Amino acid sequence: MSFIKAMQQRYTTKVYDASKKLPIEKIEELKEILRMSPSSINSQPWKFTFVSDAQIKQKLAEVSLTNHQKVTDCDTLIVFSKIDNIELFEKQINENLTERAVSYYTNFVKSKGEVNIRNWFDKQVYLSLGVFLSACANMEIDSTPMEGIDTEKFDEILGFTDYKTVVAVTIGGRDAEDFNQLEKKPKSRKPLEEVISSI
Repeated sequence: MSFIKAMQQRYTTKVYDASKKLPIEKIEELKEILRMSPSSINSQPWKFTFVSDAQIKQKLAEVSLTNHQKVTDCDTLIVFSKIDNIELFEKQINENLTERAVSYYTNFVKSKGEVNIRNWFDKQVYLSLGVFLSACANMEIDSTPMEGIDTEKFDEILGFTDYKTVVAVTIGGRDAEDFNQLEKKPKSRKPLEEVISSI
């Protein structure tokens, strides 16, 4: 399938069929795709936690607000987290990045304060989210990005200390009766001329 076709056919899955399981090869491929995601100055201020254990998924489902059933029925839940320990982050980039990259962080990110640093971390995580959702579409894997979760409870359940949950994604196979499928609810996007300009 071409990439444009995959994006035209992708939609946010609302109802999963719990009996549909993804091949382990696809899960491993998605892990590598996330590892290869781009980030500003190659900062990589993130971790990605793949949750397939039924008991842990159930605990996370209970703090996933309106997304409870999606978490319960999906094959795998991926938790996208950002580093929360700035000192640890700075140690990592000083050890692994170029002087030029560290200088960019110091002069254009850190100089604007801690709130800006943490917002910058969020932006990097969302870059990886876009890559991940696109990869799922291209691999014909149904997915649902979710901000509607209790991120603090997620951190507690998963035992995060130096990282904080930003967003989560469920992946798996859609239920045949999923009301959000394109056959039931056509994709709605603004016309090209309203969102694209060429100079």
